[in-house]
Amino acid sequence: MRRIINTLFIMFLASTTHAEDRELAKLFSDQSINGTIVISSLRSGERFTHNDIRVDRRFATASTFKILNSLISLEEEVVSGKNTVLEWDGRKYDYPAWNGDQTLETAFKLSCVWCFQELARRVGAETYRSYFQKLAYGKLLEPFSETTFWLDGSLEISAIEQVDFLKELYLGTLPFNNSSYEVLQEIMIVEQTPSFTMRAKTGWAERVTPQVGWYVGYIEVKDDVWFFATNIEISEKSDLPMRQKITLEALKSKGIINGA
Repeated sequence: MRRIINTLFIMFLASTTHAEDRELAKLFSDQSINGTIVISSLRSGERFTHNDIRVDRRFATASTFKILNSLISLEEEVVSGKNTVLEWDGRKYDYPAWNGDQTLETAFKLSCVWCFQELARRVGAETYRSYFQKLAYGKLLEPFSETTFWLDGSLEISAIEQVDFLKELYLGTLPFNNSSYEVLQEIMIVEQTPSFTMRAKTGWAERVTPQVGWYVGYIEVKDDVWFFATNIEISEKSDLPMRQKITLEALKSKGIINGA
C-alpha cells in the first residue's frame, strides 16, 4: 500500500541540494565509473547528488521505461494483472529465462524485451503519444517505432526526471487507477527486510553510443521514502553490476539502509 506523506505539499517542498557530494563521488571514482546519482527524500526534500552536469542530461530510458509501460499496459487493459500470461512464440533468445511463456510479473523481473514489445504492439503508438502529452516523462522524439522507442534512444530521460516521476508514482498523482498502481507496486519489489522495502528497475541501453546503464526506484524505511536514480556509462558488460552496487553503497553511505 502506498504511504502518502503530507501528500502534495511534499512535492513542492524546497530541496537541499549538495552540488558535489564527496562520499558519492568516491564511490564512482573507486570503480573508475563515469556516471551520476540522485537520492532524494520524500519527507524532508533533502537531496544528495553526484555529477550535477550529468544529473540533468537525458539518456535513453532503456528498461526503466518498463515501470511506466507496465502502468500503461494495465490501464489500457492489454494485461489484466501480474499473472496475465504472455505466450512465447518459440524464438530463441540469448537470455534462457526469456525462452518460455511469461507473466507480467516475470517479464518485469526478468526485463524480458520481447514481452514488452508484445505489450507495446497492443498499446499502439497513438496511445503512447497521448500518455506522453499528459505526463512529464522525459522527451519522446518523432518519428518513433512503437516496439523499440525506449531502447533505441527515441525516448530519453534524465536522472532528475526519473526521481520526479517516481515521486509522483509513489504519491499516486499520475492519471492511473489504483488497481494499476497496486499491481505495479507488487512486481517492482526487489527486496524486503524488517527495516525497508525496495522497489526498483534496471535498464541497459545497448543500442546507443556510449551505452548507458540505469538503476532507478525507491526505498521505504520506517519514517521516510527515499527515491534514487543512477546512470552509468557502460564500456563492457562487466560494468553492469555497478548500477546496483554503487546505488546500494550510496544508500548505505547516507545511512538510509544498514551498512553491514
